[in-house]
Amino acid sequence: MGERLAGKRVLVTQAQDYMGPATIELFSDEGAEVIADDSDLTQPGACEALIEQTGHIDILIANLASGNFSGINAVDLTDDDWHTTFDVMVHPLHRLCRAVLPQMIERSRGKIVVYGSATALKGLKTVTTYSAARAAQVGYVQSLGVEVAPHNVQVNLIAQNYVENPVYYPPELKDNERFMTSLKRQVPLGRLATADEDARFALFLASDESDFFVGQAIPFSGGWVQR
Repeated sequence: MGERLAGKRVLVTQAQDYMGPATIELFSDEGAEVIADDSDLTQPGACEALIEQTGHIDILIANLASGNFSGINAVDLTDDDWHTTFDVMVHPLHRLCRAVLPQMIERSRGKIVVYGSATALKGLKTVTTYSAARAAQVGYVQSLGVEVAPHNVQVNLIAQNYVENPVYYPPELKDNERFMTSLKRQVPLGRLATADEDARFALFLASDESDFFVGQAIPFSGGWVQR
């Protein structure tokens, strides 16, 4: 048990998806009171209602993701494909931040950590809508970060890839020899990161140890992308 987040109230969105479970476990172990939300944040007014119902929030963990994003050429993307990706990953990010920032600014203290993607930093085929949405998150965080920094509120993004989770990397895929060969070719470290490793990076950005980080999109990808 640690104390790095003792007394902090933390809101985690999409709590049961992707990085949600590992974040909740680690942050709770570090003394935080974690509010785990699984509501549909694409609905009108949902983000605002969530912030109002939660009350005092020291740290917002914006975990916004969708597993249905790849394998479609740009010429075959429908308007629904495009809008759905932004509805899940981009619009809720702004609405959550817009709703939570007034209280953080009033206290001159707050952290917002976004679980983003390194695909925003490197071109890949057949992920145009996903990459565009993730890049929109990066641009938003960069701009918002410098806007609220004078209020002692830090906003940063983890640009991750090759992190273990059962949606992207199910057991049968990790047991596949071709996948492991490709992994070693693509990722200089030659392995997937564990969810705990990723959550510990988020812990650093959510803690008082990261007060000098402002509007950063920091790669977490084992060397797959560098900047």
